[in-house]
Amino acid sequence: MKAVTFQAHGPADNLSVVDWPVPEPEAGEVRVRIMAAAMNGFDPMILGATTSLKTPLPMVPCGDGAGVIDAIGDHVTEWSIGDRVSIMPYGDFGMMGETAIGTAREYVTLPADNLVAIPDGVGFAAAAALPVAYGTAYRMMVTRGKVAKDDIVLVLGAAGGVGTGCVQFARAAGARVIATASGQDKKRQLAELGCELVLDSSEDFVAVIREAYGRPRYDGPGGVTMVVNYIGGDTWARSLKVLSNDGRMVTCGASAGHDPKTDIRYIWSFEQTIIGSDGWSMEDQREILEMTATGVLKPIIHAVRPFSQAREAMLDMAERRVFGKLILVPDALMSDAA
Repeated sequence: MKAVTFQAHGPADNLSVVDWPVPEPEAGEVRVRIMAAAMNGFDPMILGATTSLKTPLPMVPCGDGAGVIDAIGDHVTEWSIGDRVSIMPYGDFGMMGETAIGTAREYVTLPADNLVAIPDGVGFAAAAALPVAYGTAYRMMVTRGKVAKDDIVLVLGAAGGVGTGCVQFARAAGARVIATASGQDKKRQLAELGCELVLDSSEDFVAVIREAYGRPRYDGPGGVTMVVNYIGGDTWARSLKVLSNDGRMVTCGASAGHDPKTDIRYIWSFEQTIIGSDGWSMEDQREILEMTATGVLKPIIHAVRPFSQAREAMLDMAERRVFGKLILVPDALMSDAA
């Protein structure tokens, strides 16, 4: 079979498509023929070795995948050959694409318990786009953040997979949304998703939000009721300055730095709440698939590209030229990925 791999950490040029052994399912496992794999923000980080994670080499990128079961190991009774499935990419084996071999290959074996059925009407590209980004966003916004119709939500760095998911879940709840992104095209697309205000990432969002929504007050309105901040760095303390009395900030990461300067005076003075969110559950994954099937959620897909264009795709991810999700499919299956 064919697989996208890198033998050593470094730039996107290190990626190549190579022959890879076809895996056989062990007891309790199934083999999935991958119809679509999705890239995530961590893929350039893993390739570039900018994390502390222990990544096996040679490595296959991508944590998300969707496809069709084509082989079943002993003791598996709940699945049948031909079932359309979405992969839950983490478990006792690690996280696919980070500490375990990823999904950008034609066949994947994994425990049968790590599969979720794809509902009718959901294509492979959409199903592959959902788990890591939209599962993370759903848990942040709904399961942990409890977003509601009376919220005013600020989503920082909203143009990626997680960000577009956060915007959609907030809008589905009836909340008003403010977003930040870089570039006119991304800002326009976020406005089309229903954001009432979209700021360029270079703007001083504290000044703009205080002007538009008022300064937070001890005894009344002002500011935003919820901040989605997976950036960290110098945005952390500034986010507290726009968060309302009894407001909450939810985080699932820190792409600009995990050890930021903060100002806890805002936290106690305005009785703010900091909420952590990590990953998602199988139930979360089932829910977002159903939301996609019913049209409540529409995963934003930047492009669908063949394995042979993995280098270009990775470079686009690294240079933040992607709005939403970027999908990779085996070259021979491009027409089946929709």
